[in-house]
Amino acid sequence: MSLSLSLLGTSLLSLLLAGYFARKYGLPPPAPKIAAIDLGTTFSSIGIYQAVTGATDIITDETGRQSIPSVVAFLSNGTVIVGSKAVEQQEHNLLRTIYDAKRFIGRKLSEDDPQFQADRRRYPFKIELDAEGRALFVIPVDNNVIKKITPEEVGGIIINYLRKAAEKKYGNEIIQAVISVPAEFDDKQRNATVLALEKAGMESRRVISEPTAAALAYGLHKKKNVEYIVVVDLGGGTLDVSILWLQGGMFMTVAMAGNNRLGGQDFNDRVQNHLIQHIADNYGKVLDDKEDIQQLRLAIESAKIQLTTLPVTNIDLNLRSLGKMHYRLTRENFELLNEDLFESITEPIEAALNDAEIKASEIDEIVLVGGSTRIPRVRSVVGRYFGKAPNHGVDPELAVVTGASVQAGVIGGGWPLQVSAIELPVKRRKHHIFTGQKKSNQVVEHSR
Repeated sequence: MSLSLSLLGTSLLSLLLAGYFARKYGLPPPAPKIAAIDLGTTFSSIGIYQAVTGATDIITDETGRQSIPSVVAFLSNGTVIVGSKAVEQQEHNLLRTIYDAKRFIGRKLSEDDPQFQADRRRYPFKIELDAEGRALFVIPVDNNVIKKITPEEVGGIIINYLRKAAEKKYGNEIIQAVISVPAEFDDKQRNATVLALEKAGMESRRVISEPTAAALAYGLHKKKNVEYIVVVDLGGGTLDVSILWLQGGMFMTVAMAGNNRLGGQDFNDRVQNHLIQHIADNYGKVLDDKEDIQQLRLAIESAKIQLTTLPVTNIDLNLRSLGKMHYRLTRENFELLNEDLFESITEPIEAALNDAEIKASEIDEIVLVGGSTRIPRVRSVVGRYFGKAPNHGVDPELAVVTGASVQAGVIGGGWPLQVSAIELPVKRRKHHIFTGQKKSNQVVEHSR
């Protein structure tokens, strides 16, 4: 026993001395061995914990983006492209461009399930189920040849793309990773996510829940007088709310709730429906061309992002079936179109608090995750509910990968030394809130 303690003490002393001399003499940090992967439904990222400085480095890809669209496109010549470039060609290659693969990973589905039927209708690419109810994306390669690919394989392609970006920057092979998953994922979904990692040639060192990773990004595991944390994760397609209980550096998820049909894309859909009606009323055209609709969707996404910092933006399009079109969209009108959706964000928050049997006033810290939490109206709704401002010092799209990077640094023995977070395994069911078919609000026109 004493020998073991002695060896442990020697190892820690060696690590501290290494960090001290590296800082003092400006020695280069050791090559990273473990990466952090956030495989998201809409965007994915890879991060590295930097020894010596203790900073996290979220890697940019060749287009300069840290949040990479979780999109994979298969070209007729056999080329596979990922991320922004896949998005750029999407409107001309709808049947071979796969996105939202994470929605299907590790899940057993049924042809008779109305929700699966609805999901299948909303995507331009074809989805089949194998004999065990697992999703397969059907890719027309050429002529009558088709290729079937699993969600895990799509995830593996995305992870491999991220891995290569990190290896290119640091100049060494990185084959181990900490990977994040939603808190609600069951064992099958977690194992399927690890399988995606393995298909990219990487080994999982730890699976960390996304809410815990986000809390780590803000250093809440080291903050005093913090007991209850709420993590509101609003991404492109889903809203997830988790209540974390923090005690002595240990995180426990005490409640989960969410709406799997509420996210940034739903906000976009409201604007899209409004603009399609605007085109019908003012141009006498029914917009039904798939490439035109895809162009409109991309323009709306760009406008939504601009409205997070600007009060007004312009949508200028050159549609194949219509020609040039101009529309002036204000933040006020964007909020009015989505008012009921924004207000519905509080429903899963309330459900999670009720399941945890605590009051809103007992929440010590509010963490926002997901690109859609950049929307000012979202932040104001959450802040109003709790009577305090949410944490937003970390980019909400990068909070999960930042926290996972800290965990990767700890596992890899990075210095300066950090306290590793411990997640207590909890088998809790997520409380689902479903958005009904609500009528879109009307806006004042600012167009032509």
